[in-house]
Formats: sequence, C-alpha cells, structure tokens
Amino acid sequence: MNPAQARNGLYASTHCFYLIYFWKASCFFALLLLGTSFATQAQRTFTNPIKSSGPDPWVVQKDGWYYYMNTTGRNLTLWRTRNMADLATAESKIVYTPPVGQPYSKELWAPEIHSFNNRWYIYFSADSLNNLSHRVWVVENTSPDPMQGEWVMKGKIGDKGDHWAIDMSVIEYKGTLYAAWSGWEGPKNGRQDIYLARLKNPWTLDGDRVKISQPDQAWEMHGDVPQEWQKNGEVPKIYVNEGPEFLRHNDRLFIVYSANACWLDYCLGLLTYNGKGDILNPKNWTKSKKPVFVQAPENGVWAPGHGGFFRSADGSQDWMIYHANPSATDGCGNRRAPHIQPFTWNADGSPDFGKPVANVPMPVPAEK
Repeated sequence: MNPAQARNGLYASTHCFYLIYFWKASCFFALLLLGTSFATQAQRTFTNPIKSSGPDPWVVQKDGWYYYMNTTGRNLTLWRTRNMADLATAESKIVYTPPVGQPYSKELWAPEIHSFNNRWYIYFSADSLNNLSHRVWVVENTSPDPMQGEWVMKGKIGDKGDHWAIDMSVIEYKGTLYAAWSGWEGPKNGRQDIYLARLKNPWTLDGDRVKISQPDQAWEMHGDVPQEWQKNGEVPKIYVNEGPEFLRHNDRLFIVYSANACWLDYCLGLLTYNGKGDILNPKNWTKSKKPVFVQAPENGVWAPGHGGFFRSADGSQDWMIYHANPSATDGCGNRRAPHIQPFTWNADGSPDFGKPVANVPMPVPAEK
C-alpha cells in the first residue's frame, strides 16, 4: 500500500467512525428528547377548580375539540380547548347576545351546545322579567365551526301547557332525539320535577311531556328558602330535582340530576332506564335510593351539582364535570366553579363517581 492509499484508507475509516458516532449521538439525544416529552406529558397536572367561576358547566366533544359553556346570565359564551384541564386559558367568544325586550332577554341559565345533523344548537333557559317566565329557548348555527357563523333563534321549546322550564339537555338514543329538563307540574313554584319528551326536530317537542322523577326521597327533600327571599314573594320551601344530564354506557342509559337546592346541600341523584320498553314510560326508570355524589367539606367542596360527562381525548378515561362552592355559605352565585375528575363503573354497569376530590394536583385527562 502506497502512502496515498494509506491516507485514503485512514480518511475513510475516520469518516465512518464519525458518521457512526454522530448517528449514535443523534439517536441518543432524540430518545432523550422523546423521553423528556413523554415525561412532561405524564407529569402534566391540574388542580380544581379548572376555572375561577362557572355555574352550570357543560362540555361536548367534536373533531378533537372540547366545547364548553356555563351560565353567564346575560349572553351565550362558548369556550374551546384541546384539554379540559386548560379551560382557564381557553379561547372564548360571545356567540349570542339576546336583543332587549324579548321573552328570553334576561337571566340566561344553563346553556348547552349540541351537534345534530351537521348543525349546532344551543339550549338555554331565560326569562323576560322574573323567574315565573323562565322557559327553554334554542338557537341554531349551520357553520361547521360553532365559533364562526351566525346563531339564529329557532324559538321556545316546551310542552303544550307552556309550563315553567329550565336546564334542558338533549340526546339521540337509538335513532330518536329526546329532551330532559326540570319543570313545574303547575303554574306555581314549590317543587321542580324531571320531565322527558321525544323531539320531532332539535327545536320542537313531539308529544306530551312525561314526569320521570320528583323529589320524594328523604335525602332530596331539603328545601328551606331563606327568609329574605320569602319577603320578596318566594314560597317557604322549594323541593328540587333539576339539571338532568344523560349518561350512556354501552347499552345502558342514565340520567344524572341535581337534588336539593343550590343554596343548601346540593347533590347528585341517578335515574336508570331498564333498557326495556318505552323510554317515555316512567315505570321503566328507577331512582337511586341514596345520592350518588355529595359534598365533601373535608376536601373543601360544597354543594356539588349540575354534573356533565366527557371522555379523555384518547378515549381511555371517563370524566365528570360539575360546579361546586368553596364554602358552605356561597349559595347560588358566581362562586360556583367548574371541577373535573375521572370516574369509574360499578360491576352492575352503573357509574361510580366517588367523592369530590380536594384541591390537589391531578394528572390531566389523557391526550392523544
């Protein structure tokens, strides 16, 4: 081998050595960064509440987004986020402000956004002057993106008797739309019941309402009204079933509702459809003998209610959302804030919500 060949051979060997070295180093740093990314994701945590204020929270998932709403009282505001733990910094937009002087201009409560037939609908309760005129109203948006487009009033949705109504939620179950809400049996306050009806379209009931629950258990008969409210004409006791939300698990259908009053020991009860016969037959629904989710003063959580449900982005976890107060004396105001936590299922297929978790770091809902 002459000197030139030797030099070329040495160069080739050295070049190969550096190529292998840099390839291994690149792989090492890539794995290190990947591991760091996984560790960062695994270590992402949040604490409740996920937003400082938010009575009557609602969330729905579509196309990789969580769309969230809560009561503002004066308009319909929509939030959007990829992970519910990031709600406090989520994009938001006022999508609808009612014109003045309408039957739905004041006290907008418990808005819910839903998607049916590639259109968006928001159901909300509102009145014109005082609580006696509260009814449920529906607005529609034909845009694929609910943050864009125009929201158009479709009208009032209610039973033929035009009874007081709030907190409507809607589900498509086995090809049919159904609505559940809280209403009065007659023209006067004193007891709120849970009603169910079929829908002919997203803004029109099809047939009569059916009562499937009323406050009749000892644990849901706490209804003393504050004296100052009575001075303004309110009745001395109000027994409450409200905030019904559908929960589907495999072939089972439930309605989770709020019992007692929001100024007292608000809690969640459970109605279970037996899966047989007409869903509109009250005999086919069973009420839990005790509340399924109650306040936990030891964890700093009072009056949890108005529960809703969603799944983690990767589809592996079931989560609940609810509002709660930070103390026993906060009542029904804006100190109610949204909390989220995972839940599991009992052996009989019913939900196991556990107890409200304390304000401690928890892993965020699993991401894709």
